[in-house]
Amino acid sequence: MKTPEIKTHYFQFESDFVDNLRCIPMIVRYKLDTCRIKLQLSDWVKLNYQEKDQLAELPCSLPADIQRYANFVNNLVVKYTGVVPNILKTLNDNWIYTQRIPDEVISKAQEWNCPDITITQWRNLDLLQRFALVKLSRSGHEGKNFPRAFREFQIV
Repeated sequence: MKTPEIKTHYFQFESDFVDNLRCIPMIVRYKLDTCRIKLQLSDWVKLNYQEKDQLAELPCSLPADIQRYANFVNNLVVKYTGVVPNILKTLNDNWIYTQRIPDEVISKAQEWNCPDITITQWRNLDLLQRFALVKLSRSGHEGKNFPRAFREFQIV
């Protein structure tokens, strides 16, 4: 399985934590989902800046890259916690599909009084942008970043 290679990029809505990488940026979240690793924020904060930066920069698209990335993450987490991170049992990767806007994105947009996103707008977003909107739509994510992402992606 080959996944699209995505250039390391940080979004503007992440700017309040990217300088010190205190939270997991979307580029790393995408790569973690690619190799199906559930990295806890409590584990992330134990990593040093260089290790966090490596997780953003390392390739994770070809099968060998994905395996190396997973091994690297696992080794880091074991180094700091003594425990291997959990594996995602299921992965709802609806950000890869461009023929339908995920219901959770539509619902979150309505919740935040964002304008309706059209299918053309959804298709014109790149993969990492679609990934970010889906992730920001799900529970457990800071809600204020969803409308910020909408503005950044020029959906408003």
